[in-house]
Amino acid sequence: MIPITGDTVHSTDSPLEHEKVAREHDAARLQKANALDRNTLGGIYDDYHQRLYGYIYRRVGDVETARDLTADVFRRFLQATANGNGPNENLRAWLYRVAHNIVIDYYRRQQHQPSQLLKEEWISDDEDPGQAAEQRLQADQVRAAMRQLTPEQQQVLALRFLDGLSNEEVADITQRSIGAVKGLQHRALAALRRQLVPIEEEVLL
Repeated sequence: MIPITGDTVHSTDSPLEHEKVAREHDAARLQKANALDRNTLGGIYDDYHQRLYGYIYRRVGDVETARDLTADVFRRFLQATANGNGPNENLRAWLYRVAHNIVIDYYRRQQHQPSQLLKEEWISDDEDPGQAAEQRLQADQVRAAMRQLTPEQQQVLALRFLDGLSNEEVADITQRSIGAVKGLQHRALAALRRQLVPIEEEVLL
């Protein structure tokens, strides 16, 4: 569901009808954004900043990097809007596609460095250091395993399971059919499982 700032989209009996109304509202809002209306641009930032930050953070696992990359998403949006190349509809899909491309570009630019998993500031006073390190190690391993997938597979898994979107929403954002999304999801999970099972077996040993 697309969050709305200012105006209210009334609920409808049909989810498809509700989505249609939300899209129409989004299109109207983008007309104002493309006219560089400051209030509209500020509302778009407020609506999408936190969710895009969360999406990117779960991909990169670093707060400062996630903040920088999220800011880059909105810089690109403002640049595209100012140049007359911004989206005219489906803002959410446009922003998520930009976020995905930014994450892929980030990993292409840099060589992966092992995380310093035992930094003191990462562990609260009430947290068991051994358990905390193990959890962060597992998260780091999952992110590393995901980077071995194709960019398309990474995108589908991140949207579907990290952001909790439906197959229909993922299809909308990735501009694929629902069947294609399910196929990518199936192949990505199988590949991820093959990479992580040896890790799990090592932990058990």
